Amino acid sequence: MDLDPVFLSRLQFAFVVSFHAIFPVFTIGLASYIAVLETISLKTGSPHWEKLAAFWTKIFAVVFGMGVVSGLVMAFQFGTNWSNFAYVSSNFLGPILAYEVVTAFFLEAAFLGVLLFGRGKVPKGLHLLSAYMVAIGTFISSFWILSANSWMQTPTGFELREGMIHVTSWAEAIFNPSFPYRFAHMALASFLTGGFVVAGVSALYLLRGHAVESAERALKMTLVLLAVIAPLQMFVGDLHGLNTLEHQPAKVAAMEGHWETGGQVPLLLFALPDQQAEENHLEVGIPKLASVILKHDPDGVVQGLKDFAPEERPPVAIVFWSFRIMVGIGMLMILVGLWGAWHVWRGSLRSSPRFLRVLTWMIPAPFIAVLAGWFVTEIGRQPYLIYGVMTASEAVTPSLQGWMVLFTMVGYIAVYAVVFTAGLHYLRKVVQHGITELPAHSDDHGRPKRPLSAVEIDETPSSTPSFFQN
Repeated sequence: MDLDPVFLSRLQFAFVVSFHAIFPVFTIGLASYIAVLETISLKTGSPHWEKLAAFWTKIFAVVFGMGVVSGLVMAFQFGTNWSNFAYVSSNFLGPILAYEVVTAFFLEAAFLGVLLFGRGKVPKGLHLLSAYMVAIGTFISSFWILSANSWMQTPTGFELREGMIHVTSWAEAIFNPSFPYRFAHMALASFLTGGFVVAGVSALYLLRGHAVESAERALKMTLVLLAVIAPLQMFVGDLHGLNTLEHQPAKVAAMEGHWETGGQVPLLLFALPDQQAEENHLEVGIPKLASVILKHDPDGVVQGLKDFAPEERPPVAIVFWSFRIMVGIGMLMILVGLWGAWHVWRGSLRSSPRFLRVLTWMIPAPFIAVLAGWFVTEIGRQPYLIYGVMTASEAVTPSLQGWMVLFTMVGYIAVYAVVFTAGLHYLRKVVQHGITELPAHSDDHGRPKRPLSAVEIDETPSSTPSFFQN
């Protein structure tokens, strides 16, 4: 059996990056949420907010650790599987990844310890500062990583000399044409992911009558956020799509399942793309709508896949369906966010068990949407690793053999399965323990009659919600 090292290396990296991506997209949004909770807690003195902050900080710590462990492997793969790519792009990617470590990772590492273990041991102002520094660190990290990835999508500010990338303008390279749209799109995706997880867990507690006051407060503020951010994400996604049309028209053609260049292009709701036959089967679409979205003109001409050589076309079916999954979940998020805002306005959250159950079902939705979006972005760029500059076959390590990649991929899958299982088990324990109930010495408004100690905030025993009991 012939094992293609290029295909297997792409498959291996896809597995690693897909596994890793779900953690940062959650921790970025959750870190900002924790900073908000800590701010409200310090301002109001209410133990409800302090207990919420302590609970979600525990969740953040576990997920952050899983993200760090899963992300280390990607850096190794640049050398083991993609050495040609690492060599050619080293003058740009080397400094960018170093900046990410120096400006973001060190910042997060320094203040994360204070955030996790400093409650009740350091001044409250310093503890609040640590929450903000961790949140800022997550955004700085995403800034550099998305800049590097966006440059691979829309490379600018460089020249090729003797087969190597040489940066001619760091400003143009870092702030490349697709970066602003992709950074905004990912930031909003992080808020949506963190928001739906917080909403789903809070809804579970409300359904089972556990820490009701704290859960309801968390749910109300999160639903208002989701009602604003979900529609905004759709708007930013449209801008991102128009930018992609300008710089990567083959990707957009694959997203739309569009083969022939022409006007009055329908928006396909369903189709079975056939890459060999260069056509779609069983098309169901809305006439002219794709032209309206992409060109703002019902007769707007959109470039088709047949304008590109067959070897320069991305895998159409995967890109086509991944895009529809992402957009479909995005529309569902908008509906749920607006539905939730309506319940908040009416004050009917506690009396709406059907809506609360919907929120629990929505917990996986943002993660699926993020993965689908990454598939569109990365698979839609194929066959290039650096768009228009270097293909995947040119980037792979010359001495790499298929059996080597297969062997290491099996190892990665096994190790990641252990890490993921252990992480989920501990997260289950944290959620099972729940948000600690208020102690008996709190007044009717949830304000403590005396200051709470760190032990009372973090370690007060709580009843176990019945939905986690065996």
